[in-house]
Amino acid sequence: MNPGNNNMDLAVELAGLKLENPVLLASGTAGYGTELLSVTDISGVGGIVLKSVTVEPRAGNPWPRTWETTGGMLNSIGLENVGIDALVEDVIPRLEGLGCAVIASIVGETVLEFARLASRLDGSGAVSALEVNVSCPNVERGGIQFGADEGTTYAVVKAVRDNTSLPVFVKLSAAVTDMAPMAEASKMGGASGLSVINTMPGLAVDPVSRRPRLASVTGGLSGPAIKPIALKAVWDCYRATDLPIIGGGGIYDADDVVEFIIAGATAVAVGTVTFQYPGKSLEIIDSLPAALARAGAESPRQLVGTLRV
Repeated sequence: MNPGNNNMDLAVELAGLKLENPVLLASGTAGYGTELLSVTDISGVGGIVLKSVTVEPRAGNPWPRTWETTGGMLNSIGLENVGIDALVEDVIPRLEGLGCAVIASIVGETVLEFARLASRLDGSGAVSALEVNVSCPNVERGGIQFGADEGTTYAVVKAVRDNTSLPVFVKLSAAVTDMAPMAEASKMGGASGLSVINTMPGLAVDPVSRRPRLASVTGGLSGPAIKPIALKAVWDCYRATDLPIIGGGGIYDADDVVEFIIAGATAVAVGTVTFQYPGKSLEIIDSLPAALARAGAESPRQLVGTLRV
């Protein structure tokens, strides 16, 4: 086995969704994909998860809404998006022929809204799967409370499952006492897979003014600081169900990707690093064969859930 073999087969399959490689661009960090076309070749990634969409357009939270932290960043964007009608009618048609899988992310304030969004996106051209965001920490209504309770998680997932034929990946938060019940509730509701994790709630303070750095006071922490939390979450969910997992949180290089795969992820979502280096995901993919070879594997599929404990 050649450690530098870039001809290694990197393809993976997620609940019937076939990807050329296991690296996705995470929701919220790559917009609707078209924003990155002038700076990187999106066709080289396994797929892109679009910015979360709501029923009606949202302007998001007031500024400032991002703050760099040690090992990461806080954000409180507040689900700014164009709304489902504009997404389906204007954005998605422009994603045809993008060259990678397109996963739409949906978030609602009620179970009925999740159902409406799923129904609207069913059969909508370029979209090949849904990510159900039940874990956003940056909104007052909806968001994280759906993913913090087994009953509501089940209700949302079932409503989505009943209204779409697409694969359904539930995005869970690690800001709960035990993720296993949420993973199990997702499976019972009909989830095709899981997406683990979302950002972690956090706070930054200006010591001079004694005011929060973000206008909305708190935000979601992402970046390398949350990687150990994310790895444990993937491992916990892998042991709890047999659902395929998209793992993410603090991925900055190919070795990080391999760690997530060993913990139980079939694919990964690369997020915060994209803000610093828009083409970083492609560099990670180029380095992945050598990283897999160092781990003794000839494909990412051989390593899924192989953590030795």
